[in-house]
Amino acid sequence: MIFKRVGQGRPYPAHELTSRDWASIPPRQVRLDQLVTTKDTLQLATLLDEDSTFYGDLFAHVVSWKGDLYLEDGLHRALRAALHQRNVLHARVHEMAD
Repeated sequence: MIFKRVGQGRPYPAHELTSRDWASIPPRQVRLDQLVTTKDTLQLATLLDEDSTFYGDLFAHVVSWKGDLYLEDGLHRALRAALHQRNVLHARVHEMAD
């Protein structure tokens, strides 16, 4: 199993973080098997594109809410890590109040 659970959508309230807000959160390691995805599909071209992070954040975005870690952005990074047999991902984790 790669992820804790494959979800559909974001169950947590809107956080309204901007790209600048996300960039101010220091990245940390997160285990893939602790993540709940917020998307159940992936564009294969995004996964295979070597420049997939060129215009975006180098780190995945994760929201911590009610004891779960939701992978909001960076599904392709997480899958790429799994394909390389890594069990952790560097991500920016936003802690939301319950």
